Parts: sequence; structure tokens; C-alpha cells
Amino acid sequence: MIATPPGPVVELSHDSRPIIGRGPPLTAYFLTLAAISVGLMTADQRYHQIDRIRESLSRVIYPVQRAVDFPFRATDWVTGSFADRSRLRQENLALTARLRLANLQLQRFAVLEEENRRLREMRANTAGIAEKVLVASILNVDLDPFRHRVLLDKGAADGVFKDQAVLDGDGIFGQVSKVNASTAEVILISDAEHAIPVQSNRSGVRTIAVGTGDQHKLSLPFVTVESDLQAGDLLLSTGMGGVFPPGYPVAQVSKVKRAGSMFALVEARPTARLDQAREVLLVWFKPRAEPAAAAATAQPAPSSTPVDGPATAAPPAQAGGE
Repeated sequence: MIATPPGPVVELSHDSRPIIGRGPPLTAYFLTLAAISVGLMTADQRYHQIDRIRESLSRVIYPVQRAVDFPFRATDWVTGSFADRSRLRQENLALTARLRLANLQLQRFAVLEEENRRLREMRANTAGIAEKVLVASILNVDLDPFRHRVLLDKGAADGVFKDQAVLDGDGIFGQVSKVNASTAEVILISDAEHAIPVQSNRSGVRTIAVGTGDQHKLSLPFVTVESDLQAGDLLLSTGMGGVFPPGYPVAQVSKVKRAGSMFALVEARPTARLDQAREVLLVWFKPRAEPAAAAATAQPAPSSTPVDGPATAAPPAQAGGE
């Protein structure tokens, strides 16, 4: 083994001073920085150099700030857009529901207003005619085309009696034909089994209006060709028979045809809304005392249907109910 001669030995210098104490002293650094700060503040106070530098730096840095802030702003915009869209959808649904509810309430208010108006009209029209009135609602309508009958929600417990007059806001509606404890059946004036004494408001001609089975038409079969009756005449109740109050509208003459026979063909349209009314009035009144002479001057009629007889053309048992 060959021995290698030793080379030069490098000796590392050893400095025993602490690292913090090396270099210039800290006091010199502090004084230098303080002097620079005072100089910068003085320059800025007098010459506004710092503002110019700051403005220049802000112009340079602004695009970088915008570029760095763009992802955050985009994220906020997308999130806000979806949140606003969801909120608007919820608000739209809530407003739609409220609008539908408001429309339903408005329709209900309109129905109540119309009902209130009808009731006021009915009461106003019966003022001075009836001593007592009772509002009744129609519960059921007979669907038989040959029987014009309705069922009311008032009965014997409310004082309703058989053959009682029933009115609406526009005219005579019918009369009670059957009474139960809490309901009553009413025969309409358009029923083929019903008849009512009437008088022309214009000429005073008295006759009988008979139901035809058509809710929009009454027949006056006992009017002679010489009678002073014209289309448009208003027919009022006479009060004869003590069923209906006198002077209340019954129908309006719609057709008068004088043929070669003894009797004219006369038709009238009921003033009452027989197919539309939802509430009617049950009437209590004092029958007017008719002198015997007034009955003798009535329009001639066949003996089978006297003018001053019952308010129905059929026998009392048939007109009053089953």
C-alpha cells in the first residue's frame, strides 16, 4: 500500500463574536431609516411626490387586481343569479297563489253583493204590501218538465202555511202547495196547473193568467176580442181569492192576436225570474175586502174557472199539492 503524502492543512478561522453583533450597528440602520422617512414625509408634504407615485403604481397594478378579482366576481355573479332566479320563482309562485285567492274572494264578494242587492230590491218592492216577509232559499228544483215546482228551506216551523204567496224582487213567483216541518214545496205560476187573477195596469181589464208549462210564457185564454188589451200591458195581481197581494206585478203581455173566434190569443211573459231566482219571499198580508159588485163586473169566463175563485185553475186539492 502506497502512502500518500499529506497535503496542506486548511484552517478555518474562528470568530467568537455573536452573529447579531456583526456588521454595522443597529443604531446606524435606525438613524438611516428615520432620516429617509422624514425626508419622504417632507417631500410628500411639500411636493406631493408620494401621491404621484401611488397613483402611478395604482394604474399599473389595477389590471392585475381586476384579473385576480375576476374569478371571485364571476363566482359571486353566477351564485347571485341562481339565487335571485330561485327567489324570484318562489315569489312568483307565492304571488300567483295570492292572486288566485284574491280572485276567489273577489268573486265571492261579487256574489254576496248581488245577493244583497236582490234582497234589498225584494224588501223594497214588498214595502206597503205585506205585513211580514220571510226570505227563503231554493233548495231543489223539480226536473220534471211538466211540473214547475221548487223546494224551499222554510216550513211549518217558520210559520209557512199552505197556499201562501211567494214573491221575488220582480213579481209573483208562485204559491205554497205543500208544507213540511222544515221545508215547503212551491208551485210556480208557469205550472200548467196554476192560474192567477190579473188586471191590466193600463186599461183595467181583468182576466186570468194560466201557466203553460213554459217558464217564459203565460196564457190568457179568457180575453175576448173586444177587450182593451195590448202588447206591453203590465198585468197586476187583483188580490181576489185572498192568496196573492193586490197590485203586485205578474206578467207583461207579449202577444195579442185577435182571430175570427170569440176569444183572442193572448200570451204574457212572467215578470218574476222563475228560472234564475235563488231567494224568494214568503209573504203575510191582509186580504183586501172585495165588494160583491166588483166580482160581478169581472171579465166573462167559463163557469169552470171563476175569476174570483181560488188562485189555481185546478181543484184546491190538486193545486195545493199531492
